[in-house]
Amino acid sequence: MEHHFKTKGVCAREIHFELDGENKVHNVRFDGGCNGNLKAIGLLVEGLPASEVAEKLKGNICGVRSTSCADQFAKALLEATA
Repeated sequence: MEHHFKTKGVCAREIHFELDGENKVHNVRFDGGCNGNLKAIGLLVEGLPASEVAEKLKGNICGVRSTSCADQFAKALLEATA
């Protein structure tokens, strides 16, 4: 199932991803943000359980911000699997 998440407080505007029947992450795409780094996140988490990805990425910050694109992705995954 495809999910869309509007971000807050980061350069990326929206995150798109799919979760399969086992809640494994697929086809992660970020709109905006640091293109190369965010593509790399998508490649690194492909096929991993959403809970594992969220646990690793949550709380990550970007500079002086209280969040990051990775942290927003963690929030998106937790919302999608709640």
